[in-house]
Amino acid sequence: MNNHHFWLKFGLFSVGLGQSFAFVLVPPLARDLGLSEIQTSTIFAISAVAWAITSASWGRASDNFGRRNIAVIGLIGYSISIIALITPLFLVEQNLLAFVYLFPSLILGRLINGLIGSATRPASFAYLADITPPEKRTVKFARMESSFLAGTVLGPLIGGFLFLFSQSLPFYLFAACALIAALQLYLKMPNTKITTDTANDINSISFRDANVWPFLFFAALISFCQASLLQSIGFYVTDIFSELPDLPLIISICFAILSISTIISQYLFTDLFGLDNSKLLKYGILIVLISYLFAAYSSSIAIFYFAIILNGIGSGMIRPANASALSLAQSPENQGSAAGYLGSVIPIGHMLTPVVAMPIYQIDPTYLYIFSAMLCFIAAIFIIINPTMKSVKLLENE
Repeated sequence: MNNHHFWLKFGLFSVGLGQSFAFVLVPPLARDLGLSEIQTSTIFAISAVAWAITSASWGRASDNFGRRNIAVIGLIGYSISIIALITPLFLVEQNLLAFVYLFPSLILGRLINGLIGSATRPASFAYLADITPPEKRTVKFARMESSFLAGTVLGPLIGGFLFLFSQSLPFYLFAACALIAALQLYLKMPNTKITTDTANDINSISFRDANVWPFLFFAALISFCQASLLQSIGFYVTDIFSELPDLPLIISICFAILSISTIISQYLFTDLFGLDNSKLLKYGILIVLISYLFAAYSSSIAIFYFAIILNGIGSGMIRPANASALSLAQSPENQGSAAGYLGSVIPIGHMLTPVVAMPIYQIDPTYLYIFSAMLCFIAAIFIIINPTMKSVKLLENE
């Protein structure tokens, strides 16, 4: 593996470290300090809106200014954002910042991630599409995704251990890792870009195109289900299994097994067994649908863990398959734009969670997972009836 490939994966790994630990720590800590579930979700939602608005632009920017430069900008933005997100929580906890400033300060910190941190993912996957032949793209995308997911596994574990020594240490360490990756990428990664000969074709695709929007619509449905799960795990475990000891540890384990099962799934079904994108999408959405039903009717923490494992297995099949299928449906000069469009719909779930998911959760926690199962059913039907989604397997043979 080329040296800059390692640092590209390490950069995404670093992002995963901070993102997962933030999801574990921020919601319960913010609620303890006086913020509601909807306010906490709104913090992530505003960041998601910024991410959705800017991601496609960052993808096109990587066509013009180079994959390396845009990936580096994103990693620097992420480093700044994670420090800006967590610092107000600790300042309010220590009575060094008035509570009235907590909510806007958290929004600002997370907003930086949405505006600037959103640059890394489209640039990274566009670069991977540039250098990878079509027949290997699903596997390569899965391995790149696994780097991020490995970070989400270790984030709560490493962060939880370091948290015992210093509450701020994990976040500064994770931010430093991303900065190191940014520096190494700048020094060692070639700054590939679309040549001037093809520059006029860069904006030739639109999110409304028949070979683009179906993948975006499918990703948006999955995004909502995934975001509502991530933002509700901490609340759900606390509310449904309140009699259990060590709830923070149980919550951390949920995030860890979700990521581990996703990584294992990606290795098994894209690498070892080599299922095509069509089968990955169909089998994956069915498994995710079943996982939400198990989660909704969990009578014990063991059943809830099983539901989380199933969700990870299904997600590990869906995410690289959808990204790869979208990439394969585009010409080489439009890879940056395609990756940017996909990046712009991934945050939709976090945008809708406070206005759709959390109100449903407040009525009854189990209703949220039943609703997610219904969305998965819609996604499954869409895969079967939409002409573009039905032709996913054909795209791999072109």
